Amino acid sequence: MKMTKNFTLIAALTLAFASFGAQAQDAAPAPEAVPDNQISFNAAVVSDYRYRGISQTRLKPAVQGGADYVNNPTGFYAGTWLTNIKWVKDGGGDGSVEWDIYAGKRGEITKDVTYDVGGLYYFYPSNELNPSANTFEVYAQIASGPLSLKYSQSTTNLFGFADSKNSSYIDAQINKDMYDGYILNVHVGRQNVKNNSGASYTDYKLGVTKDFGVVTVALAAISANTNAYVGKGKNLAKTGAVLTISKTF
Repeated sequence: MKMTKNFTLIAALTLAFASFGAQAQDAAPAPEAVPDNQISFNAAVVSDYRYRGISQTRLKPAVQGGADYVNNPTGFYAGTWLTNIKWVKDGGGDGSVEWDIYAGKRGEITKDVTYDVGGLYYFYPSNELNPSANTFEVYAQIASGPLSLKYSQSTTNLFGFADSKNSSYIDAQINKDMYDGYILNVHVGRQNVKNNSGASYTDYKLGVTKDFGVVTVALAAISANTNAYVGKGKNLAKTGAVLTISKTF
């Protein structure tokens, strides 16, 4: 803040403010109230759709979009999200779309600790796989500041793996504001596929995100330590750089 040494200007401004000071106090706007219900939409383009470290698009780009509803007084939320995929066709099916439907509740445990619990249904129209790729998971997350820990468990077979009900995924993340709005993203996750130990693996992510106002841009290196996931001869878990350009409105 700059300080002026022009006392004549200061005196003039003082008189001017004194003449309408009471009116200014009356006219001061009240803090904007947060609406009880909020609806938002999101859209994104990604160079490779990676989910839990594994490419869902055979290392190719994807177009994604969704909508979210939040009831602020209760913390209840629900949403839907869609993206193109390739892995179902690679597995012998005919589906090329993933459609997610989810709902849950967020809130505070203490002033500095929050929780998020809910359920998520992954729907693959016309997937024609046996067992079906369609999957339902329940999840619970706890977070404090930039740190979060999330546990997910399937109540169905997991993404087409036979006899894989009750598979689990645990996910630890750090999302830390480092400088001028640049967010450091660090992630490690462990996917356990029930009764399919050869398909279990650990995945990693290291990246940075920046909201430029017009769009949000993220760049990350993503990898998984498995060779069990292959599409058309390509290792879908190999280390790769993923660029995401997104917008929420």
